[in-house]
Amino acid sequence: MAAGVMMRWLAVLAALTVAAPATAQEVSQANAAVFRWLDKVSGVATDVEVPAGQEVTEGRLLISLRECRYPTEDPSSNAYAYLVVQDQLYPDSPVFEGWMIADSPALSALDHSRYDLWLLRCVTP
Repeated sequence: MAAGVMMRWLAVLAALTVAAPATAQEVSQANAAVFRWLDKVSGVATDVEVPAGQEVTEGRLLISLRECRYPTEDPSSNAYAYLVVQDQLYPDSPVFEGWMIADSPALSALDHSRYDLWLLRCVTP
């Protein structure tokens, strides 16, 4: 019986090996991104537009957008942005630095005791 199971796994592995690879999606860069910012203490939520290469202050957070990309064929689809977020109380190191993905905000989330921040979309021309 173990040999039969092993043969099935080998067949699945072989099928996966010869499957066509996924094609890369063409992306475009935007000049700005829109984030939703939430102050968990006051309950205030605000949509914030951050221009690429600039810094915006919300509460104690300094939000700096490096770039925002989106699928060229479907601009309203999933966006992803590279950003740096610093807390003004702790200026020596960012509280977040990396890619944030609009469709999966929990995948790479800002971990802050007072604020939440997530990417909504890129601002397309």
